[in-house]
Amino acid sequence: MDENARPIIIKKIKKAAHGHHGGAWKLAYADFVTAMMAFFLLLWLLSATTEEQRLGIADYFSPEVASTTTSGSQNVLGGQSVVEEGAKSSGSVLVSVPNTPPVIKKTSDDSSDKSKDSSDNDRSKPDYAEQMIAKQEEALFLEAQQEIEDAVDNNPDLKDLRDNIVIDQTPDGMRIQVVDKEGHSLWRKGSPTMNENGRKILTQIAATINEMPNRIAISGHTDGIPLRGKAGYTNWELSADRANTTRRELLSHNFPRDRIFSVAGKADTEPLLPDNPYLPTNRRITILLMREAPVLPPSYNQ
Repeated sequence: MDENARPIIIKKIKKAAHGHHGGAWKLAYADFVTAMMAFFLLLWLLSATTEEQRLGIADYFSPEVASTTTSGSQNVLGGQSVVEEGAKSSGSVLVSVPNTPPVIKKTSDDSSDKSKDSSDNDRSKPDYAEQMIAKQEEALFLEAQQEIEDAVDNNPDLKDLRDNIVIDQTPDGMRIQVVDKEGHSLWRKGSPTMNENGRKILTQIAATINEMPNRIAISGHTDGIPLRGKAGYTNWELSADRANTTRRELLSHNFPRDRIFSVAGKADTEPLLPDNPYLPTNRRITILLMREAPVLPPSYNQ
């Protein structure tokens, strides 16, 4: 054996094992992501809902709320969408709101009945858009009425015919009635031919209503005196012919043809003065500017 040969030494080094981290960080991260999602959902709800809808959501999660609804939509928002119709896109979230205000702390039968009555009243009210449209239409009718009355008062040719025009507001719309008066008739006797007085009045009426968007219904009325003349020509035919004459007169003043909804003759079936159907005032033409907006309830605060 060679004494000069160096021995070979093999040294084994054992590395210390590191401890296992585990999956606790994953749970913490998941909780963080969930909390952020809930936070952003809350921000979205605050910006996309109305005050009424937010109250509905809050009441739904309140332990003091006793829901009395019997509809099929008993979730948080009751089937209504926060997103306006027509603005939905992929990824949009739909949330519902209760159709009726919840009953808070039901303490007695009387309080429950009052809450129910209040809920019924809320449902009967038009929504905000309908309210605004109805108010605008009502203001337009009143403005048109004032314009016609002022024009007649300020026109020397029409001043004597002021009492021949009766304008009022009805649930169906603004009603303009052009009536006969003793000494101021608008028609040739027993004829559908309009005289100069009638044409003057219709000229002014057409100037006011031409620019309005509402459709009109024209009806002719006679008094209760039976018509004597050619056989088969009665107050029914006369009233219908006078209504049609009125339609043609309005068209001659550029009234839009597509806004004429109906033309009818009613003879003496709807006298203006029921106590005396034979007076000349019952002979008249009615031009009704029909309401296009819903009628506001009488109890609604203007």
